[in-house]
Amino acid sequence: MIAPSPSEDALALTPGGGRIGVLAGGAFDGLLADTASRQLPTGRVVRHVVTDFESPICGLPAGTEAEFLVVPADLFPVEIWPALLERHALSITARVEDDAVMEVTADAASTPGGVFVERTPEGIVTTFSPVARLVIAGRGPIAEALAAQGELLGWKVAVEARPEVVTGLAATLSPLDAMVVMGHDVESSSRCLMAALDSDAGYIGALGSHEMQQARADWLAYRDVFGLERVHGPAGLAIGSSSPAEIAVSIVAEVIASR
Repeated sequence: MIAPSPSEDALALTPGGGRIGVLAGGAFDGLLADTASRQLPTGRVVRHVVTDFESPICGLPAGTEAEFLVVPADLFPVEIWPALLERHALSITARVEDDAVMEVTADAASTPGGVFVERTPEGIVTTFSPVARLVIAGRGPIAEALAAQGELLGWKVAVEARPEVVTGLAATLSPLDAMVVMGHDVESSSRCLMAALDSDAGYIGALGSHEMQQARADWLAYRDVFGLERVHGPAGLAIGSSSPAEIAVSIVAEVIASR
């Protein structure tokens, strides 16, 4: 969705009617599917007025004029897909003539994190600049303070203690992202650390005493999991921190420094 404000979400529609992703709570899926089913050789700028029925679903007031770009996948340069998967910053330009998208090009971008849309003489330029993500595996005052510090920096933060959920979150991380493992239970925290080591996270931190760090290392070694040189443990720069807020600052500083 490009208006009234750009959305970080996207929806992919397959020829068989499948849908991947969620856009505006699914309020406009039918509209966009109808456009996509026409299988036009060009993309389209689709304009639509939000109805009373759609309003509570999408969160936009009824009567709002919304605009969408619907573009066939084969119009995109093939190099876009791996770049998006690896979460590189990209500016994607859709050349528009009379609401028809005639061509799509892509260039590297250096815009700060977020999604930005600009109308230019060349068409509609959408810049995707990924926001760093922080996964905190554990609960408690330090986790809360660390989440607050991450959010203050504009990072996307997820706090989760269940290893099976942490594993799913870790699988989505890129070198831009960080994961911090904490907790007093050796098995659950070690499972979370194993998920971190199996991810592409650029920073992995582990909280806990040296005894806890060694217990996790032994647990992982027993399962043939190594590569602990990637782990910052105990996590955080040595600034003499003691309170949860100070520990959080030291960890965030180390994440930034490690980049």
